[in-house]
Amino acid sequence: MNRNYLYRLRSGEDSLDRLLPHARAPRRKSTTSLRKTEPPLLRTGTRTIYTAGRPPWYDEHGAQSKEAFVIGLCGGSASGKTTVANKIIEALDVPWVVLLSMDSFYKVLSPEEQLLAAQNDYNFDHPAAFDFELLVATLRKLKQGKSVKIPVYDFTTHRRQKDWKNVYGASVIIFEGIMSFADKELLQLLDMKIFVDTDSDIQLVRRLRRDITERGRDIEGIIKQYNKFVKPAFEQYIEPTMRLADIVVPRGGGNMVAIDLIVQHVHSQLEEVSVALLASVQQTQPLPQTLSVLENTPQVRGLHTIIRNKETSRDEFIFYSKRLMRLLIEYALTFLPSQPCVVRTPQGPEYEGRSYNGKGITGVSILRAGETMEPALRAVCKDVRIGKILIQTNLDSGEPELHYLRLPKDISKDHVILMDSTVSTGAAAMMAVRVLLDHEVPEDKIMLVSLLMAELGVHSVAYAFPKVKIITTAVDKDLDEFFQVVPGIGDFGDRYFGTDGSISWRDDEDQEQLSM
Repeated sequence: MNRNYLYRLRSGEDSLDRLLPHARAPRRKSTTSLRKTEPPLLRTGTRTIYTAGRPPWYDEHGAQSKEAFVIGLCGGSASGKTTVANKIIEALDVPWVVLLSMDSFYKVLSPEEQLLAAQNDYNFDHPAAFDFELLVATLRKLKQGKSVKIPVYDFTTHRRQKDWKNVYGASVIIFEGIMSFADKELLQLLDMKIFVDTDSDIQLVRRLRRDITERGRDIEGIIKQYNKFVKPAFEQYIEPTMRLADIVVPRGGGNMVAIDLIVQHVHSQLEEVSVALLASVQQTQPLPQTLSVLENTPQVRGLHTIIRNKETSRDEFIFYSKRLMRLLIEYALTFLPSQPCVVRTPQGPEYEGRSYNGKGITGVSILRAGETMEPALRAVCKDVRIGKILIQTNLDSGEPELHYLRLPKDISKDHVILMDSTVSTGAAAMMAVRVLLDHEVPEDKIMLVSLLMAELGVHSVAYAFPKVKIITTAVDKDLDEFFQVVPGIGDFGDRYFGTDGSISWRDDEDQEQLSM
């Protein structure tokens, strides 16, 4: 397997001449394919890259603006595919990357096959060992920017765990596995195909070290499985697919020349494209019917007068903002579904009233300013559950990016009140709604609640998500050059928390891991 070249370019769009034959297959003992305790990120010397990803931008329909760029990595067992993948991710220096391993898609073994696996007599290095149908469907959805559930495969029991892992789409998807090129339908989803070519002796040494130290296996069992299954499978199924690769990388992660070449090509494919996130409707059109504005009573107008005044002290700003938030939340609750309810009063007669007609209520705040509305919601909803989403604007690209997510379990069964202090362009709100939809919250069960909105933001959200109810205390007409609402109230978060607007607030990297 030694090669005297540094890298080799392959330009053909060849496909396999025939589908690989089907047959049951086994593989080495291992831990799990995806560990829930491992945060989905890669830390480099200069930044943290979230490998669970999220497309940074959506179009006016709330969909990803363009499909992700998918890199397929193929190579023999212990050839260094994962190392190459991590090197590419680090060199790409893009914030949202999905790293998808083929190990997650092994088929569940029958009792007879499990017995063979325990005796190192089951072939895990055969194409039939993988669930290609699920794999193709999953990768296709990720490429389209949709969220997916990834099976968590336990190699000690050869079963899929009950709880699957949520993974989101991203700008770049790196898919690695020994059979990455072994299915025609899968090949069509790959924008770039890379084969990692490593000397067979080196692969065996790596496999011995890994299986002994990480998987507690004995040398005899490893050698037996290697000679019986791994080496023959490589020669029959894996090595022939090298001809399908666009780039062949010898020596794995140590070949930085080849990795730099790959990164340059990917960057050329990811050149910034002008994306129109904002709604294509004219602001002169009537405000959408899904918008409801709190009645502009003398009390509401008086509260707005105080919090809009630049001379208002921070203490007064907080106090009167809280009053306005309480009124807004109370108003928003009137839009929750209710049903007739008859109760008996202490005096004896019946009273015909109404009760909430739903399973539960969850409030989700868009950090950080949206978090200020949580106390008002808790004050009027006794058992409300709270989730949090952190979305920040990339100062270089101007695009919103998801940095943190914590949502209650079974949120899809609740009515969700999505809270943010202000909505200007609607970009952050649209991404937050998209995240809720990805967690299977029905669109008509989402209410976007904000103290102040710009007309542009209202139109954007309503155009992208016509079933989302939009509730606010006021709608202002314009935005300034910094995309703040005009006349507006300034930067709500800075005024409420007393922070300097010149210092961008960020989440602590030591916060609990993303609960994707």
